[in-house]
Order: sequence, then C-alpha cells, then structure tokens
Amino acid sequence: MTGTGTDLIVVSAVCVYNQEGHLLTVRKRGTDKFMHPGGKPEPGETAAEAASRELFEEVGIEVAADRLEPFGVWLAVAANEAATTIEATVFTAPGTWEAHPSAEIAEIRWLDLDAPLPADLAPLLTDHVIPLLTPPK
Repeated sequence: MTGTGTDLIVVSAVCVYNQEGHLLTVRKRGTDKFMHPGGKPEPGETAAEAASRELFEEVGIEVAADRLEPFGVWLAVAANEAATTIEATVFTAPGTWEAHPSAEIAEIRWLDLDAPLPADLAPLLTDHVIPLLTPPK
C-alpha cells in the first residue's frame, strides 16, 4: 500500500450462520456499518487464532482456530476508518450458531442472503464476500 496515502490494517473475520442459513453481522459501538465479527490480531497470533478469539470476545461463539475454514483474503475499504484499507483474512465457522453481543458490540443482525441487502454493510461484505457465499441449507 506504499504511496497510496492510505493506511493498512490487517484483520481476521468469520462468516457465521444460524439455523435459517442467515449470515451474522455485527455493528461495533460508535460505528454505523455492519460487518463480520472479527478484528486485529494480537502480537504472535495467526489469522485463524485472531478470528477465533475475536468471535468469542464479540459474540460468545467458541470455535477453535483449527476448526475455522479458510474462505479468502481481500483488500477492502475500511468501513469505519477514513483513508484506510483493510487486508482481511476471512474464515467460515462450521455448523450453525446463536450469537450474543458483548460490551464492544452495539447490535447484531442476521442477514438473509436471499433478500435485498441493507445499505449499511461494510465494503468487505458487499464487494468481496457476499457475492461468493453459498449459505448452508
């Protein structure tokens, strides 16, 4: 990203589904965009370890890092930070889940991928991930 005038943040994120096949999105406190649960790795963490930790911290879902399934790596415009690009490693969590927002999460929303998408989704979701998803049936 050198020379672009844009900061780069490395993150991990997880696609999680409920029993209806809806995709979990979260809105962090003080922000207006919905995104995957996830966040920045701590020093020494792999992308999968960061995804596993963040998933538990944000919505109480516990999936071991080695059970997360790699989905892809993308560069996208950061949803809540100006002049910032994210490099996101995205995983899927096997199975179906219930989620409960933590103190950091203002709101959770399950997306029906067969319905029109709301306008308040993060660019990573709309530009890269959702077009490739096939929800479990």
